[in-house]
Amino acid sequence: MPDESAFNIVLVEPEIPPNTGSIARLCGATNTTLHLVHPLGFSTDDRYLKRAGLDYWQHVSIVHWQSFADFLDNHPIERLFLLSKKSSRPYTQARFKKGDFLVFGKETKGLPEDFLTMHPERCYTVPMANRNIRSLNLAMTAGIVLYEALRQEQTSTGGQPDE
Repeated sequence: MPDESAFNIVLVEPEIPPNTGSIARLCGATNTTLHLVHPLGFSTDDRYLKRAGLDYWQHVSIVHWQSFADFLDNHPIERLFLLSKKSSRPYTQARFKKGDFLVFGKETKGLPEDFLTMHPERCYTVPMANRNIRSLNLAMTAGIVLYEALRQEQTSTGGQPDE
């Protein structure tokens, strides 16, 4: 099981190798555990994935799950933050603490709508001012939300960012 002192990013059925590689690099840089929920839309040996994160891959804590149901069976819903463009509640209203899971769906469909509907109290979004823009890149969104979680944790413990 991942270290409770860290945050966790969960990618449910990611499809685009460079996004996953960039998020793996983000996780490595922040000591965040990356959870990959299968099926993946690529091989973790894929050359594009390696190009995005090869130098850091061995320094990233990665946990593989065979399905979203398998992941959910092993984690309480209260520790999950579901990120979706279908939510209207900004991520800045979330109250994160160490050990929480930031859950992102696949790039083309997001998280399953029925699951989001069952847990609206767990849903958050990164707001966008321009409604002509469909969505933000998955890796960018993961970075925005993770750094807010890290900021909140540092503020709550009185700690300073690592230099």
